[in-house]
Amino acid sequence: MAQSQRARKVSDRIRVVVAEFLEQKIKDPRLGFVTITDVRITGDLQHASIFYTVLGGEDERAASAAALESAKGLLRSTVGKEIGVRLTPSLEFVPDAINETAAHLESILAEAAARDLEIAKASAGASYAGDTDPYKAARAKDDEEDE
Repeated sequence: MAQSQRARKVSDRIRVVVAEFLEQKIKDPRLGFVTITDVRITGDLQHASIFYTVLGGEDERAASAAALESAKGLLRSTVGKEIGVRLTPSLEFVPDAINETAAHLESILAEAAARDLEIAKASAGASYAGDTDPYKAARAKDDEEDE
């Protein structure tokens, strides 16, 4: 189901508030280079899923996930103050799989391009099994009948 206009505005505002807060206020050394990619909020504005990516390896991702979980309460109170809704939504941090998905798609596209190249090489010297136009005789016969 599509989000309502209000839910989209609230989710956009939450994304901005959380990103600014992480950039300016959180001084946790475990928090790496985190980018908030998306926020999805339920229709009743009670639960927000915040998608994020972390630059680095598996250790940096785990440390950043722990830092985000420890700062969840502070972030929720800040979101509540900034967005101005009656009830502050609960926050859930979800690691975004954009990088892994993009790498997987790149490998699939490279494999498809390699297969296309193999097929092009195999068909370079190929010729038709029969005539290039197997219906030529039938067309000529139809043309004679029309006259």
